[in-house]
Amino acid sequence: MLGILISISSIYGFIVMGYAAKKVLKDEMNEKGLILLSIYFLQPMLSFWGLSTKPIDAELLQVPLIYVLISLGSVVMSFFIARFFFTDIKEQSIVTICVVIGNTGNLGIPLGIALFGEASIIYTSMINVANVFVVYTLGVFFYSRGNFSIKESFLNILKLPVIWFAFLALLLNLSHISLHPSLLKSLEMGAYCTMVIQLIIFGMYLCNVKLRALNTRLLLHVSLIKFIITPLLVAWILFGALALEPMVATLIFLELIVPLAVTNVNLSALYDCKPIDVTSLVFMTSLLFIPFFMLTSYLLHLFLGIGNV
Repeated sequence: MLGILISISSIYGFIVMGYAAKKVLKDEMNEKGLILLSIYFLQPMLSFWGLSTKPIDAELLQVPLIYVLISLGSVVMSFFIARFFFTDIKEQSIVTICVVIGNTGNLGIPLGIALFGEASIIYTSMINVANVFVVYTLGVFFYSRGNFSIKESFLNILKLPVIWFAFLALLLNLSHISLHPSLLKSLEMGAYCTMVIQLIIFGMYLCNVKLRALNTRLLLHVSLIKFIITPLLVAWILFGALALEPMVATLIFLELIVPLAVTNVNLSALYDCKPIDVTSLVFMTSLLFIPFFMLTSYLLHLFLGIGNV
């Protein structure tokens, strides 16, 4: 458990850095410029690198496929909940999509290592790659819907270079075409740079969050879906309906319950879909996740003998 806490704390350090920079330098720190740099230049490098580091085979594809199918089911469920409880189209979009855009990379991979060691990396890495496609298709579409028509929202997906770089990397990987190690090293530098910048951007937006103006209704519904409804349904599917080995089932479950990813902030800011509210959601779910994960890992160990908690 100590390793998990250290992993989470070290990640949050970059968030504090972004918060402090915005607090001290104020308007001299421009969030929008960093967002454009990240989405249009650095994140394509992240997706390309992530899909080029390990060979992909049919057996491994089963894990991200299950992750994507469950994510699609969660989107459908959240869509109807959002339409029933919210009238503002931006809030409907946020509730629908943000719960499935989880922090599968910065947080999900270290947590998998903490529970199962290095054997988990190949599975969590593949799930993180699958999450890229979810983020830059469904994520872009729903965050766009706050200000764009359905047709324009679909076109916004095609305008972002991330999805095209991901498809190119996937094609090269499946064709067994390897990149030169020096090129991979440069891509790796860009990938890690992207992760750090995303966390700093999150900290900068966090500086603008006012507790008195917190959208408690939005927070309540997102937290309810993220930490109660989704885990119960996912646990039933993975540990009951599907005959998966315990480690694989647990890793998929873990990646589906991690807190909201900072990418939510980037996309909501890019398409002007209440980025301050989304920032508060990412922050609050990140705080709630710590006791929630400790309880969940204890229950998994108690009833299924999974992990070392």
